[in-house]
Amino acid sequence: MRAAPTPTTSQAKVAREVTVSGRLLLLVPTTSYRVGDFLQAAERLGVDVAVGSDQQNILAQFSPGHTMTVDFRDLARGLDQITGYHRDYPLAAIIGVDQETTLLAAMAGEALALRHNAPASVEAAGNKYRFRYRLANSGLPAPWFNLLDLSDDPMAHCRNLPYPVVLKPLALSASRGVIRANDPDQFLTACKRIEAILANSEQSGEAASHILIEGYIPGQEVALEGLLEDGRLRVLALFDKPDPLEGPFFEETIYITPSRLPSEVQSNVAATVAKGVATLGLRHGPIHAELRINDQGAWLIEVAARSIGGLCARALDFGAAGRLEDLIIRAALGLAAIDTDAPSASGVMMIPIPGAGVLSRVDGLEAARAVAGIADIAISIPQGDTLVPVPEGDRYLGFIFASGDTPELAEATLREAHDKLEFVIEVA
Repeated sequence: MRAAPTPTTSQAKVAREVTVSGRLLLLVPTTSYRVGDFLQAAERLGVDVAVGSDQQNILAQFSPGHTMTVDFRDLARGLDQITGYHRDYPLAAIIGVDQETTLLAAMAGEALALRHNAPASVEAAGNKYRFRYRLANSGLPAPWFNLLDLSDDPMAHCRNLPYPVVLKPLALSASRGVIRANDPDQFLTACKRIEAILANSEQSGEAASHILIEGYIPGQEVALEGLLEDGRLRVLALFDKPDPLEGPFFEETIYITPSRLPSEVQSNVAATVAKGVATLGLRHGPIHAELRINDQGAWLIEVAARSIGGLCARALDFGAAGRLEDLIIRAALGLAAIDTDAPSASGVMMIPIPGAGVLSRVDGLEAARAVAGIADIAISIPQGDTLVPVPEGDRYLGFIFASGDTPELAEATLREAHDKLEFVIEVA
């Protein structure tokens, strides 16, 4: 796998497929970074593709008949919209590109008898409490956990907990609202902070009024990217996360592949993920798993029935097999898998937000891009936008992509480039 800039048709020489009957529907929220990369992959494969999104403005650049507006919040209505589209334009596969669309994609796939995961399995993976509940008797290492109703008095829950603990919203992503508490006072402060975050989110039902409390898991964190093919896990990449994630917040920064963990530890990670997804009942398509490694083994933090978020997939290039999006599309359409190239070292840095305010400008981009081994730097928050750090925020300033002869060199390259950037922020 090699880091690369924004993929283009000329850069990735992937054999075009002409045997697919029907369209591929991508379900993409307006906040997604990824529609362009998936569309380029579909073009490389010669696949007829349509985009379904929740607002019309993201669709204006695409041709009529290849776009549709889908209600992602009202799942019954969204399902009706997709099945109605299918009557006019028969679908061969549906991909939920981001977390917000995975459940609807599963429901629509089930309704149309397309390749899909069971909706109940996708729903369990997308809800942190249900995820823990499903895995509780799996035999895998797991922390203690409990569900807290925010309408209850948190004082009654906080006094006798085995600290440290981690408090998590049930369905938010990108570490939003995830807070470590080391004592009762920090627990109460975290509860109030998460309650305010949920009040300003689009969560509904249980996810709007409850949070997960679980034991803090020490150890090194890794992320596994894989594809499920009729229940069999195909590991595509294992990322190290070299920056410690110990709290009180858990903003991710650097992902490096291949992993530098011993081979037996990597095998344990893969086996843990395989058992976890089987317990959840996931059988098809991409999965993104987060784990912590310590003396007691590999501990699943979460499993998502989707691929890696943001622009991070651009850190992966599988040679003749294409990019991550190519592999996902091939799997969704039931096309034969292509052997991937042996991995070389690459990585991505999700540029953290250093403080709240308005982004005035970014200095040092030219010098950062000139660092040897840097493939691309993408600033994803426009100048003039308000920056909101974690735990309230869920966006990164941008992404830095690098490659190197070794994982150590790729990591050092990312850090050197980041050190050359200066973010000028106007504090309100």
